[in-house]
Amino acid sequence: MKPDLFQSPDYYLLDDLLTEEHKLVRDAARAWVKRDVSPIIEEYAQKAEFPKQLIKGLAEIGGFGPYIPAEYGGAGLDQISYGLIMQEIERGDSGVRSTSSVQSSLVMYPIWKYGNEEQRMKYLPKLATGEWIGCFGLTEPDHGSNPGGMVTNFKDMGDHYLLNGAKMWISNAPFADIAVVWAKDETGRIHGLVVERGMEGFTTPETHNKWSLRASATGELIFDNVKVPKENLLPNKSGLGAPLGCLDSARYGIAWGAIGAAMDCYDTALRYSKERIQFDKPIGATQLQQKKLAEMITEITKAQLLTWRLGVLRNEGRATSAQISMAKRNNVNMAVEIAREARQMLGGMGITGEYSIMRHMMNLESVITYEGTHDIHLLITGMDVTGFSAFK
Repeated sequence: MKPDLFQSPDYYLLDDLLTEEHKLVRDAARAWVKRDVSPIIEEYAQKAEFPKQLIKGLAEIGGFGPYIPAEYGGAGLDQISYGLIMQEIERGDSGVRSTSSVQSSLVMYPIWKYGNEEQRMKYLPKLATGEWIGCFGLTEPDHGSNPGGMVTNFKDMGDHYLLNGAKMWISNAPFADIAVVWAKDETGRIHGLVVERGMEGFTTPETHNKWSLRASATGELIFDNVKVPKENLLPNKSGLGAPLGCLDSARYGIAWGAIGAAMDCYDTALRYSKERIQFDKPIGATQLQQKKLAEMITEITKAQLLTWRLGVLRNEGRATSAQISMAKRNNVNMAVEIAREARQMLGGMGITGEYSIMRHMMNLESVITYEGTHDIHLLITGMDVTGFSAFK
């Protein structure tokens, strides 16, 4: 078991832009990842299993709803703190960060923003401690980038709703205690409902044979005449804008998280370049390897500046969905390219579990697809700058 020697790159002294609280939050998450995640994550990725023992630690470092107010069990932190936690967790593994992101932005966020006080008090405290784990049901077998085409639906049966349909590619589904599910009512309007494990007709089969996010549990949500109590409907927002608001929060977290994966690949490649001797000198002394490293740290620094500014705008309530899309698309693509370059620098060693790079590479192929594909975010930016929609 190799020690975690990670050193975080900060080429533009961006720590100067952070408050003491930001740095304390980040450093606590970083120390936890080094102690509890790095020593075990390769083993769990190899056997395609989520390490459930990490749930308690994720809760302790604020990984579940850090921006949720303290009265509901959250830490009451700001958006930059949330981003820094996501960065550090994904430095460990994208799949572990997915569990944290889903719980925070796709389960706790909609209950907090769209739910009533009874729902907040019932669910949020237990989600914040990790006693309950949640998942988010939006994507369907035939409706991914076009979620408005969903066919999952519910009917008013008088004293309850009757829910039917299916969702897929759902992180946390196999062991989730609750699911925030998006479905159409009889008029075609989209609403969120909280579905609880144990409701008759609700099943969560696991998705197997993944080459990516192997240390994350992925599954389906199947609803076969599920009776959902009327008090489980989220009352304060409906329409497609409701789940898209959750995705804004998740995409923001991903923009930070991808930097963590990129930093880990860069740091690994930099250390290797100083130790690996070929032709009687370290490979880091050659022009081509220096070019790779220089480009990596440049792109990481640009992404750090982008997300810090976005975090400021989020704190001020001024960040737009299009700005969040730009950061998600840019930063994940940046991380994918850095992972590929870093893998090449390690040669054959780069494909082994001795190093984290190949695992990051495989994980990022999912991250560049979920919460809006690379191409969808491109079109969101295109629509924002031209005023013309190219989706139809």
